[in-house]
Amino acid sequence: MSDIIIRAMAADRQIRAFAAVTEETVETARRNHNTSPVATAALGRLLTGGAMMGTMMKGEKDILTIQVRGDGPIGGITVTADSAGRVKGYVNNPDVMLPANAKGKLDVGGAVGNGYLQVIKDMGLKEPYIGQVDLQTGEIGDDLTFYFVTSEQVASAVGLGVLMNRDNTVKRAGGFIVQLMPFAEENVISRLEKNIQGIRSVTGLLEEENSAEYLLQQVLQGFDIEISDRIPTSFYCNCSRDRVEKALISIGRKDLNEMIQEGKPIEMNCHFCNKNYTFTVEELKKILQRCR
Repeated sequence: MSDIIIRAMAADRQIRAFAAVTEETVETARRNHNTSPVATAALGRLLTGGAMMGTMMKGEKDILTIQVRGDGPIGGITVTADSAGRVKGYVNNPDVMLPANAKGKLDVGGAVGNGYLQVIKDMGLKEPYIGQVDLQTGEIGDDLTFYFVTSEQVASAVGLGVLMNRDNTVKRAGGFIVQLMPFAEENVISRLEKNIQGIRSVTGLLEEENSAEYLLQQVLQGFDIEISDRIPTSFYCNCSRDRVEKALISIGRKDLNEMIQEGKPIEMNCHFCNKNYTFTVEELKKILQRCR
């Protein structure tokens, strides 16, 4: 099954909703970075939230970046997404290991710690939009909910989850974002709040039926639902040897000369997909010739 994001409206367009199944996306990230279970859960939740938030943007070249920076052992998480549902990301410490939390679940909040969440939207304007909030729990879903309410003034609920297999591969991953329109009526608000409170866990719902439609039906129980889009989503990194060469050119002649003088090949690593690019001394000399 390919990963998917669905967009919908409900309750006479008083509710905007997104739901996603991201198992393959999160498993790709886990393989790329060889993340521990708790790091996989933290990164997977932010990848899922970021992918849905990316599809909220309209322009083909619009880019969304979410950064979580805390004082916990994971250090930080960075995710970048576009409006087409493509997403990539990494954690600073992929090897972090922690005991289960009080509920017997992976302790994402403990791994992240206290700090802040920052959202950067590059929509081709002179300056990007930047919104920043303090982390509320470090569990990612709660923090994105707080971000929407505080920075964008949109009443929202965000649910995210990652469930691991015994061999530490990803079994289930997905989430939802529901948002109330400013004209939402009180009875709609009350019903939606009751629905949200009744959801024990995203992964529990995905275990019942592994589909974005099912997630949406449970979150929006009792409302009429109009699905407007089904958008494929995946882990996608646009790094390439050519892009890395351009990065090397940008560091300048002095630093390139120093690399050449060392007489050894250099290895460049992409943080997002963990791919390595090796350049021999001869290749560095050719790159130097292209420097102004």
